[in-house]
Amino acid sequence: MQGETRSISFDGREIRLTTRRYAPQAGGSVLIECGDTAVLVTATRANAREGIDFLPLTCDYEERLYAAGRIPGSFMRRESRPPERATLACRLIDRPIRPLFPSWMRDDLQIVATVMSVDERVPPDVLAVTGASLATLLAKIPFYGPMAAVRVGLLGDDFILNPSYREIERSELDLVVAGTPDGVVMVEAGAQQLPEEDMIEAIDFGYEAVLELIRHQKETIAELGIEQVVPEKPEEDTTVPDYLAKQCTKDIGAVLSQFTLTKAERDSQLDSIKAKASEAIAALKDTDAVRTAVSSNGKLLGNSFKALTKSMMRAQIVKDGKRVDGRSLDQVRPISAAAGVLPKRVHGSGVFQRGLTQVLSTATLGTPSDAQEMDDLNPSNEKHYLHHYNFPPYSVGETRPMRSPGRREIGHGALAERALIPVLPPKESFPYVVRVVSEVLSSNGSTSMGSVCGSTLALMDAGVPIAAPVAGAAMGLIREGSDVRVLTDIQGIEDFLGDMDFKVAGTEKGITALQMDMKITGLAMKTIGEAINQARPARLHILEKMLEALDKPRDTMSPHAPRLLSFRIDPELIGTVIGPGGRTIKGITERTNTKIDIEDTGIVTVASHDGAAAEEAQKIIEGLTRRVSEGEYFDGKVTRVIPIGAFVEILPGKEGMIHISQLSDQRVEKVEDVVNVGDEVRVRVREIDNRGRINLTLRGVPQDGSDPQPTVILPIGES
Repeated sequence: MQGETRSISFDGREIRLTTRRYAPQAGGSVLIECGDTAVLVTATRANAREGIDFLPLTCDYEERLYAAGRIPGSFMRRESRPPERATLACRLIDRPIRPLFPSWMRDDLQIVATVMSVDERVPPDVLAVTGASLATLLAKIPFYGPMAAVRVGLLGDDFILNPSYREIERSELDLVVAGTPDGVVMVEAGAQQLPEEDMIEAIDFGYEAVLELIRHQKETIAELGIEQVVPEKPEEDTTVPDYLAKQCTKDIGAVLSQFTLTKAERDSQLDSIKAKASEAIAALKDTDAVRTAVSSNGKLLGNSFKALTKSMMRAQIVKDGKRVDGRSLDQVRPISAAAGVLPKRVHGSGVFQRGLTQVLSTATLGTPSDAQEMDDLNPSNEKHYLHHYNFPPYSVGETRPMRSPGRREIGHGALAERALIPVLPPKESFPYVVRVVSEVLSSNGSTSMGSVCGSTLALMDAGVPIAAPVAGAAMGLIREGSDVRVLTDIQGIEDFLGDMDFKVAGTEKGITALQMDMKITGLAMKTIGEAINQARPARLHILEKMLEALDKPRDTMSPHAPRLLSFRIDPELIGTVIGPGGRTIKGITERTNTKIDIEDTGIVTVASHDGAAAEEAQKIIEGLTRRVSEGEYFDGKVTRVIPIGAFVEILPGKEGMIHISQLSDQRVEKVEDVVNVGDEVRVRVREIDNRGRINLTLRGVPQDGSDPQPTVILPIGES
């Protein structure tokens, strides 16, 4: 097989790029390797489909469990629907590369990243992002690249590049930065309440590394004799845009300057202007160039009108500093919030509204067995906090079929999850599995940050002792030439017509999550820093309004939430609690009507709606796992009588046997002559045989309550 392999040195590691060897019929392909992690990335272009008026780009990230030497756990024993983390990796590729393709391009494009091998020291997702750029260059697809991505961690006071999975778990920061020669194009971050200045420094640190990877890509294609295809925008027929500019500019400007209009009223008036323009064009002569152009392209009028509206709205912001709703650039929309809005059958609930965006979040407390098992390549295979985001069609006044969550819903849920995880209590002190569901009831921009705010209220209403409340706001950007304007708390039209969607979530202390997406080919670090700093007063303002609804977590939980008791036993005695075929633990759960989870570390969690029942189960388990020593005295109850002796429960769930010869100093003909079922007796541990059986005796044991010698109780683990 032919092919070229090039090794590059990056941050003390070797990255190997193999081109022209694998997937020869793809437009471009590269096998990118670091350590034992290998990702095959392909880029393919197909002819445009008729009637397409957008860029049909598809990015796929395929995890193969053979990459980790594992067989899938599904019934079919093969990979099925992509796991959540794989879907998020798809978005990680799509978001930085999409704005780098020319907007006028209509050819079908597909980028496929397949994880062929995985090394726990080298996560494959950021390699796939960089590989997507190189595969696109090799495919000679028009592209405003190259583009690359790195992950940045923070251990102690030091930033590190592309940390391992274990380092990410210990890190105070998990940041992915993607960029082009023009600047930063995408940011994705989770952090432990990191101050703004530290976050800006981390992004700058990552972007410097991105530029090094970009340089290596340029050198690679130069060595292969490949010339980058620079997009050249085709000449546009300005007949229709010029006509609309003359006919509609004044009317559109009048609508955009009416700051008291609601979203529905503004949309209605703009639709009316477009309809009048359409009627005027229809009245033109058949030979008129405008009518001919509109007749030949059914989407031309709508697209041209939208472009004119976009241009005028952006100009109003840049020149006048006024937005369509009359707010200043750094002003937040009116806020309302409430907690406990649903009956307590729901363990916790909160509703948050900002302008026309309204999100209702609910919190549900579960037991450790409710944790989600992740069947993917990430070594962390359990989730104890789940955040789900739903975006129904009625939230934007539309009708469409309800389907399973798409990539957008999964992405927004993951962002809110990332924002809240840093403030959740540790599992050791709060062993509950928590699920939060955010229902978008109305959408006009920044629903993901609205879900963060609503979910904070729901968690506090559920009695979850979070370290601090979390709020978030979406920042926007308008760039016209050298003029740049950063917008606080963007609404739907500003998101659609703007150049950036930059979501910032955090506490009063610092940032917990970031997500920045661009519609331009890059943004300078100075502007990014400005946006991050401008988001802080907005976040504090929102937090103040939220705390008016509920200022701290409730002291009590819903009466319908499970009660959990958590304690530790000797891991070597887990089998004793479970019993043969699970009979012992099943008997305890049936007897106490509780749910019991046991971890390999020996942590036992008992769940019940009845606190007394949970305590009873705890006593039984502690009794089963308590070390019993020879010579100890116990007060017990006779549970069974057999011809050769009697069984006595000396501790909850733990029995010993008195042989008939040990019932009395005198000869005993029949066990029932001395003891019967239900009798309470005081016994001494005579011996513990080599099979762990406890042999008891009544001989020499007074039954009047006196104790001839002190009873020694040894802690677990001591003998």
